[in-house]
Amino acid sequence: MPKKIKAVMMAGGFGTRIQPLTHSMPKPMLPICNVPMMEHTMRKLVDIGITEIIVLLYFKPEIIKNHFGDGSRIGAKIEYVLPEEDFGTAGAVRAAKEFLDTTFIIVSGDLVSDFDFEKIIQHHFSIDSKLTITLTSVENPLQFGVVITDENGKIEKFLEKPSWGEVFSDTINTGRRQF
Repeated sequence: MPKKIKAVMMAGGFGTRIQPLTHSMPKPMLPICNVPMMEHTMRKLVDIGITEIIVLLYFKPEIIKNHFGDGSRIGAKIEYVLPEEDFGTAGAVRAAKEFLDTTFIIVSGDLVSDFDFEKIIQHHFSIDSKLTITLTSVENPLQFGVVITDENGKIEKFLEKPSWGEVFSDTINTGRRQF
């Protein structure tokens, strides 16, 4: 890893699309092979040397805090940020600004993926980018932000959660970056 990197883990959503599973538990804590899905991602980050993790909370924060504590059990140092209200993704990251004194990667706590975080970070530094967004293609892009990039991967157009009449691409702003 070229330099110190922190991780910001989004773990504040309500998980409304998969209720009733999320009535009593935050979506990131739903188990995959008896391990909370966000723990799978945290362990992947720790494995590549990212050991400082800022967890952005909102819905049922005590469940996540009680499970992970200070992070030492998984080899990390965890800081928690709990905003006074639901600020959405960007607002939640802004609420964590006191901890963001270096390059950081923002990851979702409510999914398990095959992201190669190390490759994404290396790519980010190799092109001297100020911001890198991982992208993937899907059959039905309606629930995501649709993206068009140029031949170098630079974003030319972005539209959040379009209707079918507005869809101009099957590439979305979640998933695995295709280099």
